[in-house]
Amino acid sequence: MGPNMGMPEQIRPDGAGRGGLLRRSVARGFPLFLLPTLAAFAVGFVWPFLRGLYLSLCRFTTTGNAAWVGLGNYAQAVRDAGFLHAFWFTALYTAVSLVLINLLAFAAAWALTQGLRGTGLFRTVFFLPNLIGGIVLGYLWSVIFDGVLSRFGTSILLDSRYGFWGLVVLMCWQQVGYMMIIYIAGLQAIPEETLEAARMDGAGRWGTLIHVTIPNMTGAIAVCFFLTLTNGFKLFDQNLALTGGQPYAFQADGSVIKTTEMLALNIYNTFYGQSASARGVAQAKAVLFFLLVAALSALQLRATRSREARA
Repeated sequence: MGPNMGMPEQIRPDGAGRGGLLRRSVARGFPLFLLPTLAAFAVGFVWPFLRGLYLSLCRFTTTGNAAWVGLGNYAQAVRDAGFLHAFWFTALYTAVSLVLINLLAFAAAWALTQGLRGTGLFRTVFFLPNLIGGIVLGYLWSVIFDGVLSRFGTSILLDSRYGFWGLVVLMCWQQVGYMMIIYIAGLQAIPEETLEAARMDGAGRWGTLIHVTIPNMTGAIAVCFFLTLTNGFKLFDQNLALTGGQPYAFQADGSVIKTTEMLALNIYNTFYGQSASARGVAQAKAVLFFLLVAALSALQLRATRSREARA
């Protein structure tokens, strides 16, 4: 008998048989199966991005009459006081919301994994706000805030501090439940043997949390930080519905700064709210916005991955 006789056809070591034939067929057909996804990615992302990059270097009212102006649009964008104010306002909001959302979400996840009664109900209740659209949430909370602030003779649209903290409260209410689910998954993935060993070594509840639980959740923490960071900088719907950028601050040169306007809303207002000749500037702002979010996301992921590697 030959060396391959009597062996199951699909596991013969020479690669012959149905199993080897199937693997070779899949390997040859792999580019063909991948082609629809690559085509969709090219049409839906690569081409629009390249087209937008080109338009950011042009003055245009429609995409068919673009006139090349080089880096002039970028120069106007970085000199725009409203755009710079929107950047710092967005950065401050993102930093505050990142800390609060993750602290509240982790605290809720930890409490709901301690064997309390009714945890299933609480998880559902906390997650439900994430299912409501941003525009609806913005209008809903504007009514709530104005109903409270009217008793003090003011409104969320009259003081930028109220607008800032209104956005923070709104986004915490919406996103804490979603991040909580991710943290719960991370908590439940920690081996029970690890926690039991910590208890046997005399670690109390807080010691176990700080020295065992949190170090074993770097993956979940990285995901939640990434999501809250990018969501904070990309915030648009809630900003539009809650404050619309109000109140306004009038500058000495006659320009107007919308004091609660975030980056995405500033780009939108530049494109649609100003003259048609400003659309190239809005496109330049959009490119800068993309580069900013991409850079921050890459830095955050690199930092968390290096921390995971050290752990």
